[in-house]
Parts: sequence; C-alpha cells; structure tokens
Amino acid sequence: MRHFGFLSDEQASLVFHTLPQRLELDSPAPLLAVALGATLYCPGTRPGLVAAVHKQAARGCLSMVLCLEDSVADDEVEQAEDAVVAALLELRAEQVSAARAVAGGADPDDVAPAVPMLFVRVRTPEQMARVAERAGDALDVLSGFVIPKFENQSGYADRFFAVLHEIHERFDQAGGDGRRRLRVMPILESPVMIHAESRASALEGITAVLDRNRDDVLAVRIGATDLASAFGLRRSRDLTIYDVGVVASVIADIVNVLGRRERGFVISGPVWEHYVNTERMLRPQLRMTPFVEADDMQLRKELLLSNFDGLLREIALDQANGITGKTVIHPTHVALVHAMSVVSHEEFLDAQAVVGRRGGGAVASPYGNKMNEMKPHTAWAERTLLRAAAFGVALEGVTFVDLLEASMRETSLTPAGGAA
Repeated sequence: MRHFGFLSDEQASLVFHTLPQRLELDSPAPLLAVALGATLYCPGTRPGLVAAVHKQAARGCLSMVLCLEDSVADDEVEQAEDAVVAALLELRAEQVSAARAVAGGADPDDVAPAVPMLFVRVRTPEQMARVAERAGDALDVLSGFVIPKFENQSGYADRFFAVLHEIHERFDQAGGDGRRRLRVMPILESPVMIHAESRASALEGITAVLDRNRDDVLAVRIGATDLASAFGLRRSRDLTIYDVGVVASVIADIVNVLGRRERGFVISGPVWEHYVNTERMLRPQLRMTPFVEADDMQLRKELLLSNFDGLLREIALDQANGITGKTVIHPTHVALVHAMSVVSHEEFLDAQAVVGRRGGGAVASPYGNKMNEMKPHTAWAERTLLRAAAFGVALEGVTFVDLLEASMRETSLTPAGGAA
C-alpha cells in the first residue's frame, strides 16, 4: 500500500518532492495511524463487499470499515454479519491464491488485488468475539476492530479489550510466530462525553483504559453525529463541526487529554455527512487564487457545486486543532482528505530545520517568511515529518489543488458527480 499509488512514476514526479512511504499491515503503528487518512465506512449490508473493497483501494482509499453498527438496521444485523464474515473469507482466499502465484514466480503487482487497511465496526464485545471465531484465519486480512460508543463507566470498554486479548491468544495474532497484532479504534460518541457534568469523569475513565491497553489502540475516532444528536443538532453544509459549540468543546477536551505529546494518540476527525448539492445559504469559502494559479477553475466550480468548500474548511480546522485524518462516507471525500494531508514543501523544510537543531533558539524559516522557534515547534515538526512519511511531500509550488486534480483525474472521480 502507498498513498497516491495510482499515479505513475512520471505523474508522481510532477507533484511530489518526496513520495509517500510504502506501507505494510505490520508497519509501525504510529505510521499506520497517521496513514489511515480518509477512513471510508461501508455498511455490512452493501451488496458486493469484496468488489467494493478492491474498487476503493484501487482509487486510493487506504483504510475502510465494514460496519455492523449504526449503518445497519436492527433487523438486518444477522444478515450483515454473515456478509462481512463471507467477505473476509473471500479476501483471505484471494490472499492465499496470490501468495501461491508469487511463490511460483508471478509479479506481486499482477496477482495481488488491492486491499486497504480493513476494520470491522462491531456493536458489542460478544459480536466481536463471534466475528473473530467465524472468520478464523481470515483475520489475517483485518487490521482490527472499531468500537462504538466507547466509555468505561461500567467497565464496558474493558470488556472489548478482554475479548481482543482472547482473540490474540486464540489465533496467536501477536504471538511468537510473527503474525500481526489486531488493534482497535474506539469511537468517542457516548452522551456521557458531551454532557458537561459527566465529561471529565468519562474522559478520565476512557484515558485510564486506553493507557492500560496502549499497544492495542491504533487511533481514537470522534463520533460527532452521535454527540450532536444528544441535543437534536445537525450541521448544515454551510457550517463546520467547529461552528457547533457544544460539539467543538468536546473535541477540544478530547485533544486536550488524549492528544498530549506524552500519550501520542492519533485522533481522527468526525464524518462529513454531505455529498450531493443542495441550496447554499452562505457565501462560498474557497478562494479563487490557488485555482487560478493551477489553471483549474473548473475544479473549483465542481467543488463548489458539491458544497465541498465546507469539507475542505473543516479538514483545515481539523488539522489546526490536532486532528489527523477523517471518517468519510462517500468515495469522493477520500481524495480531498488525502490532498489536504500531503505536507507542503515549505512545511517540510521548516520541520527538518526544527528537528535538525536540538539546542533551542529561534531563526528565520528556510522560506524566510516566519520564525521557527526550536523547542516550542519540536512536537509540531515531529508530527509533520511523520505525516510526510505517510502522505509524501509536495514539490515546491505544488498545492492541494494540483494534488486533488491529479487524484480526481486518475481515479475517475469527480466532486460533483461521484464516478465519472
């Protein structure tokens, strides 16, 4: 796996100063957590799950969740579980067949179908155990599980980790034979997280259980839809989640507690729910200049037609608030998140300058347009270089517009219409 792997060497050379690193499912967890990028959710009831996984992976999606929770109606859970298990078994069979072909001398790129980091979002610890039991060796295609409504006031979160450890022991996922460790991604979306009187104690309990099981946690996700629902709220396409005060305050507290440098949890941004054009109330939020400079005003028009200027603004605010990556529910969102995740040439030179001078002090940036203060900016620089490893570094003068245009062209996706 590699971000922007759909670009040819020649195409990549036109936009990248440094290519994203190649990733394996057993790459270091901090790198994988950052590389999650746009995590695409897919209901377990969707027909053709395996084909959908391959299709989205080929289009640049590096992380997907097969969902058995809120996206599935209560009376369809059994059907969805059957479908997800069947998909895992089929993917495993493809994996085994590809390995045999490679052993026989075939080129891996010719025989191995594209598969992203794959997770199953379960409803309960019991369902998590049941899916693992039914999947058996097909767990090898999984990166882990997503845990909804994560809180530990009644020991609920501990039960998930107990089941995970049983799975590790039973299938030897983390044993001496070198097989991969499955990891979880808890979603913070319970009402106790948003209510002022219970938030501090809820976060304390969550932090305690996550610290106890640090090696089992890949990233922490924020479920803003559920948080907003506690007040009957839903943001429009004209607003970002940071305009919804009660939810924005929860995000700030989550980052305050779990995003501290000493804990190092990657925190992923909440879902953007909109993907079809509707009437606009507020002015567009997308400047013309980057598109004029890239000679691609048509792309700006398409983004505005889909109201994706709001999504781009929210991604920028995510990053400014210590959030990495985003939950998405439509394929067109993936390219936007990833284009915004590439490290600019200016950011990269700043980060290198900061980590290369450990003695402190302050100097002008390599671009000569800001101050780099070594000690205060070290944590930012380290985070930036990790993101550079996952998403690459843009050439000097290349902007997110150039990266987005290349992605849309090569994956046959258009903002306004989905599949071109």
